[in-house]
Amino acid sequence: MGLSIGIVGLPNVGKSTLFTALTNKGGLAANYPFATIEPNVGIVPVPDGRLDALAAIVKPSRVVPATVEFVDIAGLVKGASEGEGLGNQFLANIRETDAIVEVLRYFSDGGVVHVEGAPDPERDSDIIKTELILADLGTLERAIPRLEKEARREKALAAKLDLAHRMSDWLDAGNRAAAFSFAEEEKALVSDLHLLTMKPMLYVGNVDEDGVGAAAGVLAAVDGIEVLPVSAKVEADIAELAQASPEEALEFLSALGLEEGGLERLARRAYELLGLQSYFTAGELEVKAWTIPVGTKAPQAAGVIHSDFERGFIKAETASYDDYIQYEGETGCRAAGKLRMEGKDYVVQDGDVMHFRFAT
Repeated sequence: MGLSIGIVGLPNVGKSTLFTALTNKGGLAANYPFATIEPNVGIVPVPDGRLDALAAIVKPSRVVPATVEFVDIAGLVKGASEGEGLGNQFLANIRETDAIVEVLRYFSDGGVVHVEGAPDPERDSDIIKTELILADLGTLERAIPRLEKEARREKALAAKLDLAHRMSDWLDAGNRAAAFSFAEEEKALVSDLHLLTMKPMLYVGNVDEDGVGAAAGVLAAVDGIEVLPVSAKVEADIAELAQASPEEALEFLSALGLEEGGLERLARRAYELLGLQSYFTAGELEVKAWTIPVGTKAPQAAGVIHSDFERGFIKAETASYDDYIQYEGETGCRAAGKLRMEGKDYVVQDGDVMHFRFAT
């Protein structure tokens, strides 16, 4: 399944530098607002050491990790919801993503201009929060008259109309839609409105180079949302080193007292942000991680590989990751009684190693 994360922020907070380091794609990064106009897109593997452990047993021709698509969206400014700074185009780009990573500027560099004069993460986050809320209010203002008309003909829409009114009041008070107290069945009623502030969100704090080492402090949450400290400049240096010498990149990380870079943590955290997990297939051709939502049942997990697998699903030969490693593969798991035959109601667990049986 495709997983798309929009990288947003004010101009000159380091979004494009972060994106370039993430993807090694070389997106334009410049010291003036709107250096990025069309969104850049890059595919980033989700780090997962379990793939290497499986490959050591199976010895496949290739190893295929799960991936996250990152979209570098141009800097938002005050008034974006009303079209300022090409805001309508940028907001449309955000709408197409599954989740949002907002870059906040913590680093100090007098040579890099700040559109608001000086960095202030709380203020900067509030600017973008306000613009996203205003965009959502505009969406509801357009939807409510239509719902009022349709609800007169179809009484079942009365609940959706009432929810739209309550959410409009909630947003108007300066709250994100995601923080609204929904009844169990209510989220589905407004899913077709594609509200921007309903999207899962994570902050990245773009810190100075001395803010990323093992001894660096944890950044305080902003507006109740986690802030992941990353230095875009350091990550760009690591990415450049890794292309020339992966060993030197590892040495650089070790010198910082870290086992992995901030981008690896970001890719993994973004993957978790949407409540996703991986199961594995393992054979001579490939060891591959497949992305599914937590709680997915076996037939739907099979359908991620191919729709025929879901339609004709019979059983899933399944071993837990720990058992697969302990008993050194499928043959060992079978001999130890650890290879299970799971049916249509089985809820796939993170790390399951699966082989599907299906009727054609």
